[in-house]
Amino acid sequence: MPRPTALDLLVVEPSPMQRKILTQACATLGLPAPRLVEDCAQALAAMAQQRPDIVISALYLPDRPGTALVAAMRADPALEDVPFILVSSETRPQALDPVRQSGVCAIVPKPFTPEQLGQAINATRDMRAAEPLADIDLDLDDLKVLLVDDSPHARRCIRQVLEQLGLRHFIEAGDGAEAAAILGDTMVDLVVTDYNMPEMDGKALVEHIRQHSWQTSVPVLMVTSEQDASRLAAIENAGVSGICDKPFDPGTVGRLLQRALARG
Repeated sequence: MPRPTALDLLVVEPSPMQRKILTQACATLGLPAPRLVEDCAQALAAMAQQRPDIVISALYLPDRPGTALVAAMRADPALEDVPFILVSSETRPQALDPVRQSGVCAIVPKPFTPEQLGQAINATRDMRAAEPLADIDLDLDDLKVLLVDDSPHARRCIRQVLEQLGLRHFIEAGDGAEAAAILGDTMVDLVVTDYNMPEMDGKALVEHIRQHSWQTSVPVLMVTSEQDASRLAAIENAGVSGICDKPFDPGTVGRLLQRALARG
């Protein structure tokens, strides 16, 4: 359950019934009543008036989809770091991937329980306050991390969490081919990569690292929205050091990194 707090929550939901359910869930969790709006335009106007701590939004809004709302937020320097939680019954990857790529902090399925909403809020808050990695005999300030994702917003979200964990030195690439070129002449201590990317995807990048790179033993963490079990198994077989879901839980990322760096 979320810790008692004066969180300013902005709920973007066209359905009066769903707005009521979300308000009741917040009350059950001991959270203050959220501000309520019905569409993208109202949400942006409300955020211009007062920057919220967290936005909780439906995917399908009357004027523009939730993907357009989060894109508008990420394009606004005043709102680009506001955490975004999606509440949706949508399960199709083609509908959810654009939201995941935008740096969404959590996805809550409809129908949901107050506990599920609470877990998403907690994960979102923890993403902003992750504890530095401990029990690693390495100087985290000196580690070079290669971030690979075709979404700049997703890279920024991952970088923020890694910075909270104590990492400081980052190199960024927009796809696997760009990352492979960087690895050709730059030594790194860790690779954190997406799976679905143009030119060269994450699996091909891992195979390149393990089979053709002069840095064959570098730890590789895959952060992906991929749900297909056979594809995930192929990623593991390619030699990835760890796999974590996108959007991700900072605690999970920390544990995976701790194991990967300790082995590396």
